Amino acid sequence: MAEQQGAPKSDHFIAKIIREEIAEGRLLTGPVTRFPPEPNGYLHIGHAKSICLNFDIAKTFGGHCNLRFDDTNPSKESEEFVSAIEADVRWLGFDWGPETFFASDYFEQLYELACELIRNGDAYVCDLTADQVRDYRGTLTEAGRESPFRNRTVDENLDLFARMRAGEFADGSCVLRGRIDMAAANMNLRDPALYRIRHCAQHHQTGEQWCIYPMYDFTHPISDALEGITHSLCTLEFEDHRPLYNWVLDHVSVPCHPRQIEFSRLNLEYTVMSKRKLTELVTQGHVDSWDDPRMPTLAGLRRRGYSAASIREFCRRIGVTRADNSVEMGVLEDCIRQDLNVGAARRMAVLRPLKVTLENYPEDETEWLTVPEHPQDPGMGSRQIPFSRVLYIEQEDFREQAPRKYKRLVSGGEVRLRYGYVIRCDEIVRDATGEICELICHYDVATLGADPEGRKVRGVVHWVSAEHAVAATVQLYDRLFTVAMPEAGGDYLSTLNPQSLDSLNGCFLEPSLAEALPGQAYQFERTGYFCRDSKQGENDVPVFNRIVTLRDSWAKIVRKG
Repeated sequence: MAEQQGAPKSDHFIAKIIREEIAEGRLLTGPVTRFPPEPNGYLHIGHAKSICLNFDIAKTFGGHCNLRFDDTNPSKESEEFVSAIEADVRWLGFDWGPETFFASDYFEQLYELACELIRNGDAYVCDLTADQVRDYRGTLTEAGRESPFRNRTVDENLDLFARMRAGEFADGSCVLRGRIDMAAANMNLRDPALYRIRHCAQHHQTGEQWCIYPMYDFTHPISDALEGITHSLCTLEFEDHRPLYNWVLDHVSVPCHPRQIEFSRLNLEYTVMSKRKLTELVTQGHVDSWDDPRMPTLAGLRRRGYSAASIREFCRRIGVTRADNSVEMGVLEDCIRQDLNVGAARRMAVLRPLKVTLENYPEDETEWLTVPEHPQDPGMGSRQIPFSRVLYIEQEDFREQAPRKYKRLVSGGEVRLRYGYVIRCDEIVRDATGEICELICHYDVATLGADPEGRKVRGVVHWVSAEHAVAATVQLYDRLFTVAMPEAGGDYLSTLNPQSLDSLNGCFLEPSLAEALPGQAYQFERTGYFCRDSKQGENDVPVFNRIVTLRDSWAKIVRKG
């Protein structure tokens, strides 16, 4: 079996395992993998690593990857999450074919296979409470004790299990357990729960048909086998569950026995990856929603302006290993910077405006300057921007007094306007509080596009024409946490960054940005990369989200610290 031409190049240890299986004749068809999310929240950047791995392995070796929802806990799952997950996988650029799989598709088969375990003496109904089960399980150094219900007869267990399904028992009153080994060194083999009772809201796929639901460790291997999965790729926390995965497959009648292989999960600095904690951030109001641009969810990253290509590149860079490690946020940010540096058109935007009046420029005149869409890519074409008597520049681009190395506008000094003229500041206007509110300047008509011979102006600042500017709100998003490892101290909420969002009203953008499409990325020259927010009404003031700064400012903070 040859690797597919045009497929992603895979050199990690899992690809090497598959190459060995092919060479030895143990894998005769293309590998079948799966991405099996639980629909109890939105996907995050850690899921992207698994998505890319499973789909790329399948593509590389001419196989297929299924999308299968592990929907066995209806109290926490919803159709909203199903739809969001499907949208995220498609957005990343992957196609799982015409059929979406659900573990609930197999509920009847799972029930029958559980009955098979009972008939073979490998499962029993246990009436111990959850606390009693924990007490009977033992410890890492002490063997567990057998449940007093472990030796029920096959007929009694089948009857009780059927009555569990019929809804005769309350939640928590009994469970179906595998009958394995209460003295096993691996705690997962000490008679694990296989089914539990859940009288709750309707299941999003099966409605009120079921009130008992299979556990993940029972559902997952059987679902893999029923779908013909060849390689069940999962993160390292499931390594200790592999013996149970194999036990289930060895004790029920299924068509194949997939191979489970574990890899390290993604640990990204300045984030949390626990879905429980991400849910807390949303439900407790620390962020606005699952797609808040500060969240590490794929929906949040997409809304912020990250491209699918940049996330796939990030997953490629970090690789696939068995060693746990933490990835610097700067790696992810560098991927989006590199992507946008090439593909994002340039625009001018003034976020904290200072009015500039060119006293010697005609009051009723407007010039339209032709400027490049991308200075390093002539193929992207050009656009026209208006130039008039009254402009806005950034407040930080003017100092009444400044050190010699300051290269922007100072009182009595000159600076070049980007793509425009050289101007000189002649007068400062202050408001009633003494704050600078306007600069009176002169422009040099002979300096459009170049300095006269023998004259050199060192500073260049961006600007917009006040008459033509588009008023906007700009959201400056930063890292959600102030420390690299927010979960290390236990109370991750105490490390939330109070400056993770700075919302700036009264910003002014060049007029072409009025037509910017939601999600379309631009470089605001000298400022950063931004995109128009996807959550706003048609008549609202446009809102732009900062995707990423031009440089890694956090790296400078760390070095100074």
